Amino acid sequence: MKPYRNKFLITCGFALSIPCFVFAQVKSPQWENFQLPNSPSLRGSAVIDNTLWVTGSNNAVFVSQDQGKTWSNKSVPISNKGEKATDFRDVELFDKHTAIVMGVGTGKDSRLYKTIDGGNNWHLLYQNEDEQGFFDSIAFWDKENGLLMGDPVDGFYMVKRTFDGGKTWQRIAKAKLPVITEKEAAFAASGNTLIAGKKGQAWLTTGGFSASVYHSSDYGQSWQRATVPLFNSTQTAGGYGLALNSQEQVFVVGGDYQQRNASYANMATLKDNQWQLSQSGEHGLRTAMSCQGSICIATGKNASDISYDSGITWQVLDNKTAKINDKGFYTLASDNGLFLGAGTDGKVAVLSLNKEP
Repeated sequence: MKPYRNKFLITCGFALSIPCFVFAQVKSPQWENFQLPNSPSLRGSAVIDNTLWVTGSNNAVFVSQDQGKTWSNKSVPISNKGEKATDFRDVELFDKHTAIVMGVGTGKDSRLYKTIDGGNNWHLLYQNEDEQGFFDSIAFWDKENGLLMGDPVDGFYMVKRTFDGGKTWQRIAKAKLPVITEKEAAFAASGNTLIAGKKGQAWLTTGGFSASVYHSSDYGQSWQRATVPLFNSTQTAGGYGLALNSQEQVFVVGGDYQQRNASYANMATLKDNQWQLSQSGEHGLRTAMSCQGSICIATGKNASDISYDSGITWQVLDNKTAKINDKGFYTLASDNGLFLGAGTDGKVAVLSLNKEP
């Protein structure tokens, strides 16, 4: 690993087996921007080692096997007569060849597809069975065990559990979920509305006039809700995405997509069993966050922020070659010292902690 030049600061935690990265306080790491064909709106992202996947509108799936240097179009073909393209808002990547993508829409427009050969071939894995249902996010603990979150049906969020890699799903009993509050909503904004952690932990976030985080400690079998101190003054406000830092501390990011550039509470974290505002700078809507070692990045369409201390303090992370108010991304993922952002009009970007700026 090549270190950043100038004033070095090493971030790691040997006792916690957290990978070490060396960066400069003087010169921040930089995004390397790419443009994908057909200009899809990209909302799903995933990284494993050097393999990068992004998903979005019009059945779009693009894959890079070389850290983003080149991209291949692996979009899901429309195979059935009368079937229309969907918007892939989430992707779960199990290895460089195996992935599940989640399409959104009312009723049967919400569906899951799976590939085991890097996107060369796809098969329909699961289709929404409820006419009023709408998928929001998926998250897996391993190849077999995962969760699916959908918009409320019958006054409760549609949370389903799979034990066989997504072939079949069972809805979590409504008695194990809190009743939704008035004007509560969920956003399929970045593929981070629902996340899974260690030892059966899981979290989902909601917005509207009630910004909340739901938590499960038993593989999604039961849930509790907590109010979080995010901006929640409109129906389009609240929680948009979740993330864990290297210590498994959970963060929620959000805001209001109709006021992307406004200043408001856009990040909170769970500390000492209490949700607390983070020192994010409050630079507008943030829809996704991801961490590598002690370095965390939070992003929204207009801009991104970076933390060098696991999310305690934050500063603006510039994207110098991007347009004003389009310097950030809808979705963000990371692994092995590599961050992947994706957003509007086929824009993707890679930030590597493993090379000199």
